[in-house]
Amino acid sequence: MKTIHFYALLAAAFSSQAFAQAPAKNIIFFLGDGMGPTTITAARIYKYKEEGLLNFERLDRTARIKTYSADAMVTDSAPSMGAYMTGVKINNDVISLKDAKPQSPGKDANGNPTLDRCGDSNGTAPMTMLELAKAAGRSVGAVTSTELTHATPASTFAHICNRNTVYTIAQQIVPGGAGYNERLKDGVDVLMGGGRPFFTPFDAKANPKGRADGRDLLAEFKARGYFVASTRADMMSALPNRKFVGIYADSHLDYALARKPTQPTLAEMAAKSIELLSKNPKGFFLMVEGGKIDHALHDSNAKNALEEVVDFDNAIQATVERMRRIDPGLEHTLIVVTADHDHTMVMNGYPKRGNPILGIVRDYATGEPARDADGKTYTTLVYGGGPNRLDARADVDEARAMAADYHQEAGVRLPGEGHGGGDVKLYAVGAGSAPFKGTIENTRVFELMKAAGGL
Repeated sequence: MKTIHFYALLAAAFSSQAFAQAPAKNIIFFLGDGMGPTTITAARIYKYKEEGLLNFERLDRTARIKTYSADAMVTDSAPSMGAYMTGVKINNDVISLKDAKPQSPGKDANGNPTLDRCGDSNGTAPMTMLELAKAAGRSVGAVTSTELTHATPASTFAHICNRNTVYTIAQQIVPGGAGYNERLKDGVDVLMGGGRPFFTPFDAKANPKGRADGRDLLAEFKARGYFVASTRADMMSALPNRKFVGIYADSHLDYALARKPTQPTLAEMAAKSIELLSKNPKGFFLMVEGGKIDHALHDSNAKNALEEVVDFDNAIQATVERMRRIDPGLEHTLIVVTADHDHTMVMNGYPKRGNPILGIVRDYATGEPARDADGKTYTTLVYGGGPNRLDARADVDEARAMAADYHQEAGVRLPGEGHGGGDVKLYAVGAGSAPFKGTIENTRVFELMKAAGGL
């Protein structure tokens, strides 16, 4: 009896300790689109040399994430982000719907693919992290350097059978309007990105990719009390007492190297989001996507890809520092950094230490340019597939290879560079971060965030 009594007391003590431990009331999820391990390594060398580290590589916890989708060995962004947000394996091209088959949108009278052909019984909609947080009374936000209706942000707040049905995705986030996602309650508190035509009416000259239904979703947001911004200056002037929508470009936002002064940086968008969301004493969920990493990699354009990783890293560092001021020790805040999939970029040859990562390979022993089997120079960074597969290779000029608009060569000729199927890395810090370890499914990340947040 004494032994039973001792273990009962011990179990009760552990149970009380677990109950007393506050969940992560704030969860910030950073997604570097396409930011595979080689891209991280190359960006680290580009910014800090071989011996350095990116800021997010200094976070406490690390894991490897398996990225395959429900129907493909190599995922696209939609099901991978959907797995993070719902805990469910999803088919390629599908936004946060279980067992849905993608149906391409039909074209409207203006020639734009606006017509939703998904059907009412095509899949079921599991709750997303953003929806769970909203149901718990927390504030929520989605921020991206791509179009706001793009696969990654859409997977936090929308459910649709094809990622390209962007006009339907847009109306799912406008409170009170036709097609609204009622799980979002009174609305997503902060939304930022590009893609203005999907929210505004069609005009043959001024807005040829606009909405055929004539709805002005930005005006509808305003009518619901949202502050609607179109520039960085607008965003900076917004007071932290209203919901916020910032649409800063007709398409995706600019690359960091060519960013217009009217567009905010990813760090500025994240900081403003935290300013707005942190007013809620119950906490918040925020998703921040560095989406232009993926765009540059698809373009076989390594320099812009590495610059975008550095820009993404700066946003993460600024966010960690800001949250440590709000929540010293991050006792009530979980920050997760990961990627949705890999790409086919690899490091090639045996370049000497200290050689520019974007340059041609120089032999580690002699320092002289290395040459392929045909006697031609080649770059450290190349792609497994892409459009730049030459019938006969020529020497690569060093200065040209390091230019912002240079497109690296590929091994297999394809219309465009595609995703890779390798594992990606995850980094975490703060409340509930300890279980992020080992090699895990992307669906497991949802489970761990949900548990950490007590959702």
